[in-house]
Amino acid sequence: MSLPPSEVPQGAIRFNTDSQRLEFYAQGEWWVMSTDTPNLGTSGDSTPGARMIVAGGNNYQAPSADVHGEIQYLNIASTGNSVDFGTNLTQSRRRLGGMASSTRGVFSGGATPSSVTTQDFVEIASTGTCTAWGDSATVAGTSDGMAFSNSTRGIVKSGYVAPTGATGTMDYITIASAGNTQDFGDLSKHGDAGGVAGNSTRALMAGGLVQPTTTAINDISFVTIPTLGDNVPFGELTVARWSLTACASRTRTVWGGGASTPSQLNVIDFGIISSLGNATNFGDLTVAGSTCCTAGSATRGVWAGGYRSPNGNVYNIIDYVNISSTGNAVDFGDLSHKTTAGGATVSNGHGGL
Repeated sequence: MSLPPSEVPQGAIRFNTDSQRLEFYAQGEWWVMSTDTPNLGTSGDSTPGARMIVAGGNNYQAPSADVHGEIQYLNIASTGNSVDFGTNLTQSRRRLGGMASSTRGVFSGGATPSSVTTQDFVEIASTGTCTAWGDSATVAGTSDGMAFSNSTRGIVKSGYVAPTGATGTMDYITIASAGNTQDFGDLSKHGDAGGVAGNSTRALMAGGLVQPTTTAINDISFVTIPTLGDNVPFGELTVARWSLTACASRTRTVWGGGASTPSQLNVIDFGIISSLGNATNFGDLTVAGSTCCTAGSATRGVWAGGYRSPNGNVYNIIDYVNISSTGNAVDFGDLSHKTTAGGATVSNGHGGL
């Protein structure tokens, strides 16, 4: 016989027979427990650990300039330069979204510069193959969206849909099976170019740009990934901005960079996923920038490339932070295969696994 929620003690553990996963009780909710850690240890990785993959993007600030489909990867547990993955996206594009399980990464939408519905996937531990997935059907071509996932489900929040602007639509896929997206729910604000990441149960999404007023959003909201439904208010960022990017451990979401008229920012904030409230300052990126390629493991967050100050050009800089602490980002290495901004980024060791 199960206890009513008011009588469940903090830290209680149960086995969920519906999902076949262990869960623990905290802050009035049941959270999925992680029971494994990615450990690639292949010849392309100098140190065993989670792998981050960067796909697509563009090489210059002008939106139509040098949109590319190259894919590159790095080992999050080490430091160093990125390595060529050995294949390209099925369609070159920029400002696309990335979702991943522990084995598969999915790249959704983007622009060429026209918005597209293309979705591709790769097997993260391998190299050399990128396969067409299906279409982002409900969102009829979107760029500057926000994509996030847990171990089974990927969700894409629509970004800019030409010519009408941003919408509030959210779609989802089941990562293990190819196919078109399905409707998940809606957002209360219709900005694009926000930052989102989370754990296996909840994702925090923040910031964005409201067109055509060029107004920066500072709202943070959350989505419960295993269910369907709309977002719920959470709090506010320390600075309103768009084109920020995010990563997460199992307890924290960390947002870095972004832009707010008239400049790019180096601000890093974090929020506690299981609570509600405003973000807290974490530190600074090594160089102010926006539209970086960002992912992480359960312990480390990585920001690569992006439009960086002082001139706003695309740089090959890679920064990292230890998510459980606070402080400024540290140099990781360089994007050696392709300098890029607005690429999709996935990891097989993020906080949602």
